[in-house]
Amino acid sequence: MIGTIVRFVVSALVLMLIGYLLPGITVSGFIGALIAAAVIALLGYAVEAILGEKISPRSRGLVGFITAAVVIYLAQFIVPNYLSVSLLGALLAAFVIGIIDAFVPTELR
Repeated sequence: MIGTIVRFVVSALVLMLIGYLLPGITVSGFIGALIAAAVIALLGYAVEAILGEKISPRSRGLVGFITAAVVIYLAQFIVPNYLSVSLLGALLAAFVIGIIDAFVPTELR
């Protein structure tokens, strides 16, 4: 339980950092980032459940990258008050999150 909470807090902080550094993505505050991180995680799990692990946003490679970008882009329609993402912003965010995941395994976040 505590591990899950830590993962969401770290994901929200990463999302806020990405929103601050990258063009095309805007996150409204820490609570907004927490809600957006939860929605992105739920969408990622749904995509993995429907399409399998090879299509998972957590998988490495081009398909995982594109899937992560689509998940981030779609999240803005679920929580429009907290997250705004352009197509370029979603691609950049997926790229940065992929780099962070390469150095910090998902199990530790």
